[in-house]
Amino acid sequence: MKVMFPGSFDPIHLGHVDIINQAANLFGEVIVAVMHNPEKPVGMFSVTARVEMAKAATSHIKGVSVNAASGLAIDAAKKFGANFIVKSVRNAADFDVELQMADTNRAVGGIETVLLIARPELSFISSRYVRDIAQNGGDVSKLVPAVVQDAITKVKK
Repeated sequence: MKVMFPGSFDPIHLGHVDIINQAANLFGEVIVAVMHNPEKPVGMFSVTARVEMAKAATSHIKGVSVNAASGLAIDAAKKFGANFIVKSVRNAADFDVELQMADTNRAVGGIETVLLIARPELSFISSRYVRDIAQNGGDVSKLVPAVVQDAITKVKK
């Protein structure tokens, strides 16, 4: 079974990696779709850099591929032949947003969404907070894979 995990992944963090690992264990094949979200400001890394970091961060997980995608997630899921979309939820606010998106995707594209929950010790991590901490000189090494930490260090130089 093939699933797609869409997101901006700017940058990918340990909570994302946990969800990707869970999805691979449940479904066998996971397509990580690195997407541009027009509602989010331009982030820290280009789409190309985010794809490369996601590939490196998930290289140890069997059945994972990483691709850039644009437009609607539902269209990307169809393009990649995904049976389901996988999303993660951290809290009730995430659930409300993801539920509405899942219902919309089902109505528009006929594809179901599976919601997964990151391990508690990772569930608080947000790319936005990672960017904020990193851009203000803070240490994000406990929040991101080593490849991301290295990329952040290079950006700060």
